[in-house]
Amino acid sequence: GSIQEEDITILNTYAPNIASPQYIRRLLTTLKGEIDNSTIIVGDFNTQFTAMDVSSRQKIKETQTLNEALDQRDLIDIYRIFHPKLARHTFFSSAHRTFSRIDHILGHKSILGNFKKIEIISSIFSDLNAI
Repeated sequence: GSIQEEDITILNTYAPNIASPQYIRRLLTTLKGEIDNSTIIVGDFNTQFTAMDVSSRQKIKETQTLNEALDQRDLIDIYRIFHPKLARHTFFSSAHRTFSRIDHILGHKSILGNFKKIEIISSIFSDLNAI
């Protein structure tokens, strides 16, 4: 589609609860030729990209290779760019007693200037809080 007369592709994804960083890396590899600077990838990634995205001292080492894959494709976590120090979470795990941000908005570095504001808002239509 298009927004303000600019072509845009929105890819909505839901990663599985187990091995989600590996799933996302495979997805990015599979869609390599389809993802360009007009693509925005949104959804429930079921993983954290930074230590700030989780409320415990949970290890996020497995996401290092995911972050490297994103960097190789010049993709960024748009929310984190706008809120570099804000720990706002989208999911609470009662089993692990942790809060995490597992919903993400990824985009190409070159489209960052197209955004004025990015916020996490609550939604009654989601299984967790939507971005």
